[in-house]
Amino acid sequence: MALESFIPVAQDSHFPIQNLPFGIFSTKTKVQPRVGVAIGEHILDLSSLVKAGLLNIEGCDGQVFSQSTLNEFMGLGRPVWRATRGRVQELLSSNNAELRDNQAVREDALVLQSEAQMHLPANIGDYTDFYCSREHATNVGIMFRGKDNALQPNWLHIPVGYHGRASSVVVSGTDIIRPAGQRVTPTNKTQPFFAPSARLDIELEVGWFVGKGNKLGQRIDVADAKDHIFGLVLMNDWSARDIQAWEYVPLGPFLGKNFGTTISPWIVTLDALEPFLVDGPSQASPEPLPYLKESQPSAYDVNLEVQLKPAESSEFHTVATSNLKYMYWSIMQQLAHHTVNGCNMRSGDMCGTGTLSGPNESEYGSFLELSWNGTKKLALPGGLERTFLQDGDEVNLTGYCQAKDGHRIGFGDCRGKILPCPYQ
Repeated sequence: MALESFIPVAQDSHFPIQNLPFGIFSTKTKVQPRVGVAIGEHILDLSSLVKAGLLNIEGCDGQVFSQSTLNEFMGLGRPVWRATRGRVQELLSSNNAELRDNQAVREDALVLQSEAQMHLPANIGDYTDFYCSREHATNVGIMFRGKDNALQPNWLHIPVGYHGRASSVVVSGTDIIRPAGQRVTPTNKTQPFFAPSARLDIELEVGWFVGKGNKLGQRIDVADAKDHIFGLVLMNDWSARDIQAWEYVPLGPFLGKNFGTTISPWIVTLDALEPFLVDGPSQASPEPLPYLKESQPSAYDVNLEVQLKPAESSEFHTVATSNLKYMYWSIMQQLAHHTVNGCNMRSGDMCGTGTLSGPNESEYGSFLELSWNGTKKLALPGGLERTFLQDGDEVNLTGYCQAKDGHRIGFGDCRGKILPCPYQ
């Protein structure tokens, strides 16, 4: 018999009892941000459960659920995360009377999501962005280097990444100001000028959070990586392609990337995603070096979607769909590679997968690819067109796993609106 909650949950909800992602929220009546779990259209306040004596987890001081970030809870390790989620699942079960029949606790602990404000789930100390979609890397390589040299020689041997800017990671719903910087023109590629970006783009990504870190000088084995990854979020790494094109040689992205990265507020745990593990792309030729080799399925079957609401419209339109399972290097391989040199990861650190494009044009995860570097216009309903983003455009990323019994394990929304640049 399928697990059911006593709280009504719609069939297409991203947050059934099988999910129970963690996040940080506040309300007008309780302004202090605290830890909650999403269930249907509600949030279950874990600090209220502790106060009521209903959430006592071995190895976990209940005060962690009154914190304004998940860092301390994430640092307790996977056995505590798993026990907490299991206990919450038990309390929400339709055949458990502890919370179901306690009206006073229910009224204190259950909050409508529509009446809550979501916050960044963690204090992100460090942020690394990878480049792990073979389709995306190939497309970009063809655009700028040609088909014969699309992938760099190292790409099939290492999960390529760079260190991003943690201070400009924002939660879904935060407006993004169009950046300005140095650009060049196609007719004069050596003399820059200063102006707002004219090629503002998105990147459809998934972010993952480090739970329990490692000490400086030690590494995390790929076989143990799941014990160190707390969970996943959706991520939009906004990109100014014209600024990026001028600056990226020789050290990589800088101002073209660090002006804003949006993430969804709910962290979906690896335990919730476990039923959706599948084999990823073949790594048989060439085989990874031993420290990157995996023996179990390590890709996740997560349907991803890019929605655009143009400034001239009142409706969102789907412009691309993709899937996390297309990604060449798994999140476990990413973590193993990140630490193989002894780099220490800390609770709350975040990494991005890089743009997640699929094999078909409809599955490209950036406007750079959808417009093929601005050479093709993307047709939208009502006769509208886009190559890159205009002021007033709003982008929403969403994603979910589809279970055979009909329920979904979803991530909610990852949304941001472009505001005009204040500098000319």
